[in-house]
Amino acid sequence: MTTIAFIGLGNMGNPMAANLVKAGHCVTGFDLMAENLATAREHGLSIAADAREAVKDADVVVTMLPAGKHVVAVYEEIAPAARPGTLFIDSSTIDVESARKAHALVADHGHVSVDAPVSGGTGGAAAGTLTFMCGGAEGAFTRAEPILQPMAGRIVHCGGAGAGQAAKICNNMILGISMIGVAEAFVLGEKLGLSHQALFDVASTSSGQCWSLTTYCPVPGPVPTSPANNGYKPGFAAALMLKDLKLAQEAAQGAGAPTPLGAEAAQLYALFNAQGGGGTDFSGIVEFLRGKIA
Repeated sequence: MTTIAFIGLGNMGNPMAANLVKAGHCVTGFDLMAENLATAREHGLSIAADAREAVKDADVVVTMLPAGKHVVAVYEEIAPAARPGTLFIDSSTIDVESARKAHALVADHGHVSVDAPVSGGTGGAAAGTLTFMCGGAEGAFTRAEPILQPMAGRIVHCGGAGAGQAAKICNNMILGISMIGVAEAFVLGEKLGLSHQALFDVASTSSGQCWSLTTYCPVPGPVPTSPANNGYKPGFAAALMLKDLKLAQEAAQGAGAPTPLGAEAAQLYALFNAQGGGGTDFSGIVEFLRGKIA
């Protein structure tokens, strides 16, 4: 049994922490939202009065926070309060620069760290089937792997500090682009008189096959478990897709990498969000392409 502090108990953090409890770990949680703390208590977590109290006796600290500025601020607060040699795992999706700053902050206080953003959404968090993309020193990753296992379907060591965040934003740029392509194809198919099932049956077994089509099909019918069959309830909200696409564009500009399709995807999701789609699943962009959101 490992003593774990889990900071950030929202839609992703709470089920992730619950899986750590189910695996037999002693988990103390903290979040700014009272309702999140109430849910965490139901999952078997102990609740700390603040973040510093949560980490003071922890062997491992896991964070799941909205943005880089939040991760850096929390690390500045808790790194001095943690015992030397504590392992810090940040599963937030943030910019690479902030991730590297967070690594440096904890190292200055004698700790080790891994950036470990996830893919798999709230369903994967609940099921314990998330993919973790990890950045950090080999020794830190070796320590982190058994902690991540109860929450994971797959764990990949991508390289040094910030490499996990780099892999995450590249992956989600692919996802955003491919979802738009699949949605455009269905909108075109509708105009040409194709049924959704006919197009799916062809594309899912041909060169158009991709995850956005076969697992997360943006139209009702062909994939019963996709959000399209549940009113586009997320899932993975369009606002979060826009966040990740913006992070990819910031990284591309900083690295001098041409990403014209990534830039176009970011613009389309920005329009979708501006017209009220931010709280729906990102696959709901098909409705925007149909002109149904104005």
